[in-house]
Amino acid sequence: MSKQAKKPGRIRAAILEWFGVPAGGYAGGAIAAPSDAGITVTQEKMLTISAVWACARLISETIATLPLSMYEKTSAGKRVASQHPVHFIIHDQPNADTTAAVHWEATIAAMLLQGNARSEKLMSGGRLVGIRFLAPSRLSKVNLGQGRHEWRYIEDDGRQRVIPDSRIWNIPGFSLDGKCGVSVIQYGANVFGNALAAEGAASSTFANGLHPTVYYSIDQVLKAEQRSQFRESLEKLSGALNAGKSPLLEGGMKANTIGINPDDAQLLESRAFSVEEVCRWFRVPPFMVGHAEKSTSWGTGIEQQMIGFLTFTLGPWLRRIEQAISKDLLTPAERLRYYPKFNVEGLLRSDSAARAAFYSAMVNNGIYTRDEVRELEDREPMGGNAAVLTVQTALAPLDSLGQSGDAQQARAALANWLREPSED
Repeated sequence: MSKQAKKPGRIRAAILEWFGVPAGGYAGGAIAAPSDAGITVTQEKMLTISAVWACARLISETIATLPLSMYEKTSAGKRVASQHPVHFIIHDQPNADTTAAVHWEATIAAMLLQGNARSEKLMSGGRLVGIRFLAPSRLSKVNLGQGRHEWRYIEDDGRQRVIPDSRIWNIPGFSLDGKCGVSVIQYGANVFGNALAAEGAASSTFANGLHPTVYYSIDQVLKAEQRSQFRESLEKLSGALNAGKSPLLEGGMKANTIGINPDDAQLLESRAFSVEEVCRWFRVPPFMVGHAEKSTSWGTGIEQQMIGFLTFTLGPWLRRIEQAISKDLLTPAERLRYYPKFNVEGLLRSDSAARAAFYSAMVNNGIYTRDEVRELEDREPMGGNAAVLTVQTALAPLDSLGQSGDAQQARAALANWLREPSED
């Protein structure tokens, strides 16, 4: 290779080194993808689409507000492991600056839009003490060569910081290679680009007052002076139109329009179709983002709708997070005893009737105690019989079933009453 061919490579390497990026290159950062509509799709542009904003907020906020706890396996069953240090991190406060709800909200949004959510594991003395979400647009993966790489993150003040790969915690979304999630921005560029183009066309149409471009035709060729006079008269004509007055066309002048009528262009139908396409990408029923043109097939009750939304939309995301916590935030020994889990019963809080029916079934079948139900409702336990499992038979303790007691006495009293002669 000649010196002239090597020179551009050295210049490029010097520029990269000046910017703090090794010649090996980098991966990560903000994602942008071109679309067939001629619009480059980015996360910022996507979120300007109302359907994308609604879907991303719905999934992110719903998961972020579900209780996430560490549980311990015991001989008596499972119980909340509030003493475990990871429980406080994932349930209450991941770090000194963020609450758990805000952290998981940003994490889910990154998984939805970027394909991956990366956080920094905060360590102290080899022990995990917190996690910190890393904005994808400010995080870069730098290849150092020979299979080595590191991560560089730009702080709020513009300062660049190097983070070792061992301290990066990645939760991938839908994946094709089993390692990293694929970006919705890249694979859905045409869908979101068309939606952006439809929004732009609608904005231009409404900005023009729904009036298409008007042109005038005359049967004769005008001189320069006549054209100037005609343009002056056009200004007066425009003013008359804006004032609501009828124009007067003279000398064989005819007015015609250039452009497509909004009805012919099916502008509203195109925007409605874009909403349905966006909802299909995020697996969100259109009625849950305010698009009620078509009814849902998931049932009519809130409970049935929540079950469908939980099963087909939220379930995969919840499972990904739970398994990522077990894999990367717990030691192999801890995984045998502890596990994280979302409490999805919180979704029933929006329907008091469904919640009451659920609690009644769980208590009457001896699955929940009344104190456990009170705990779910954020009430103090009563103790005593309220902490005892009961069943529908006689609301008696489980260990007393089949024994001679109140039930037998009640049956004997009933038999005696039936044998007594009637006063009538």
